[in-house]
Amino acid sequence: MNAPLNPATLADAQLIAGETPGTYRVNGDVTDAQLLHLAKMIAHKRLRKGNKLGSPDEVHRCLQTLLLDYPYEVFGTLLLDTQHRLIAFDELFRGTIDSASVYPREVIKHAIEHNAAAVILVHNHPSGDPEPSDADRRITQRLQQALGLVDIRVLDHVVVGHEGYTSFAERGWL
Repeated sequence: MNAPLNPATLADAQLIAGETPGTYRVNGDVTDAQLLHLAKMIAHKRLRKGNKLGSPDEVHRCLQTLLLDYPYEVFGTLLLDTQHRLIAFDELFRGTIDSASVYPREVIKHAIEHNAAAVILVHNHPSGDPEPSDADRRITQRLQQALGLVDIRVLDHVVVGHEGYTSFAERGWL
């Protein structure tokens, strides 16, 4: 039986940049778990400090990839500077299978500590259905109002699940 590859060996040995930017080739067989690991590595690379965010769809897909397989709800933020370059992506709260307590005070404190000018809120739905609940809409409004008091804009709230993602900005809710 072959020994499992560590992540660095897997990336070096099997992930090859394609001819077109943003495309990759994999040489050899890979498992589902290895593919997911590679996808997460790429998503983390795209959401690295200092990167200017790509298209909303690209950002949403990266967030979906990163939060896809959690068995519990996780609430996080993408903190952005005035040029919408990424300062940090952090998971702030962890909940249960169907909810997470989100504290506006802690979100504001975190954003101010990083000198953020804007934020993108994100959380997952372990059920797989990315349709926002009424509670999701209420906490988004509370956070938007609270962050607005300290001049931090909420650009979007993205809910991700196995079945896709929902963007509050795309629905006109922000």
